[in-house]
Parts: sequence; C-alpha cells; structure tokens
Amino acid sequence: MDKQQIFVEVQTLMAKLFELDAQDITPQSGLYDELDLDSIDAVDLVVHLQKITGEKIKPEMFKSVRTVQDVVDAIDQLLNPGN
Repeated sequence: MDKQQIFVEVQTLMAKLFELDAQDITPQSGLYDELDLDSIDAVDLVVHLQKITGEKIKPEMFKSVRTVQDVVDAIDQLLNPGN
C-alpha cells in the first residue's frame, strides 16, 4: 500500500468514525485543532487502523502525530519499514 492509498483509507475511516466531510480531511489537516479530535478519538482511530493494517501500532508512534499526513507517514513506516 503506497502513501496515497494509505491517505484514502485514513480519510475514509476518519469521515466515517468522526462524521467528518471527507473533503475537509487533507494531508495538512490538523487532527486536534482543525478536525477537533480528542485523545479518545485518537485511540479509536489507532484501534481501527490496526484492524485495517493487521499490524500492532505502538502508542509512542502516535505521540508526535499532529496532522493527517503524520498518520499516513506512521502507517507507511509500519507497513513499509524499508522505505
């Protein structure tokens, strides 16, 4: 899965989970300030991403995540560790 595919998965998931308009979710969107997610939402997102990827996501991976692109990059690192 490349970064564009990961972004589409994340965008679709966030729109469904948090009742957001998919068009409002861009790579530059801030998770907390623009999309109004809170820490519980972030945990929910991680749980659903684990189901999609089939990979365990370590909490420390998401401590520095601030934008949708950060989420995409973290998932890309998890799925494609050599890149």
